[in-house]
Amino acid sequence: MADSGKKLFIAGHNGLVGRALVKLYSTRPEWRIITRGKAELDLRDPHATDAFFAAERPEYVILAAATVGGIKASYTHPVDFLLNNLQIQNAVLDAAHRFDVKKLLFLGSTCIYPKVVEMPIREDSLLTGPMEETNAPYGVAKIAGIKLCQGYRHQHGRDFICGMPANLYGPHDNFDPEHSHVLPSLIRRFHEAKNAGAPQVTLWGSGTPKREFLFVDDLAEACAFLLDHYSSGEIVNIGNGWEISIREAAEVIRDIVGYHGEILWDTSQPDGNPRRLLDVSRLTSLGWRARTDFREGVEKTYRWFLENRASARV
Repeated sequence: MADSGKKLFIAGHNGLVGRALVKLYSTRPEWRIITRGKAELDLRDPHATDAFFAAERPEYVILAAATVGGIKASYTHPVDFLLNNLQIQNAVLDAAHRFDVKKLLFLGSTCIYPKVVEMPIREDSLLTGPMEETNAPYGVAKIAGIKLCQGYRHQHGRDFICGMPANLYGPHDNFDPEHSHVLPSLIRRFHEAKNAGAPQVTLWGSGTPKREFLFVDDLAEACAFLLDHYSSGEIVNIGNGWEISIREAAEVIRDIVGYHGEILWDTSQPDGNPRRLLDVSRLTSLGWRARTDFREGVEKTYRWFLENRASARV
């Protein structure tokens, strides 16, 4: 890395979002990227986090580090999802304040919003009703992070901003069936069923819920845009304003993978939120729009999965 340039700490650089951010910022010579892996720095530890900020003095931070996963992981491990994320957020935001970071972008999630809410979901829908139960621990942690960012802005004048991405997918996703989100899970399930010649694949739920899926490279571009052009305590939705049912998404993925068996739906398993479509008018009014359509994004993701099977999180 060059020694000159604006110093940017990408927290969580080995994750889905972090890798996309590193790829994007590596093409921008005006930025100097700083990263630390989990083995080098446990962001849950405030003393270790302080020591890192004191030594490196990052000027900008994108907080993409988090304990994440799908419905099954969140439902099974609520303490991990709540406590780990609170500890990471508290340590990083406090260090960013005390070591005079110029600007910080905190990334949240659509699960912060109520289960029953008017669609598309506006940013001012936050805390207007109960969250979906299976995502509540993660959602509560992210809401705490938002409020902490807003608190540092109000009390200490810190330029901390918050972006709420739609459901993400793309290269370097987690394809582990115990911890993955719906799209990588479907890609792996259909890929393995194809290889095994399985006559059918059974999926959780009814397939009727609708989701807005955002390709991770688009999110990285949105993050860079917000870091350059946005400064407000108001949260910003990051999405493409388009939704698809899980059933339709499964059909697209099955077609791309080339699996020809039957899809069965286990309706005894939870569906999660019925719809999750974001109102992205705040972001589009600033001048940014997502560029990758769903099929193109899935094709890129499956291609990456095939080429990186040995190193993918499976």
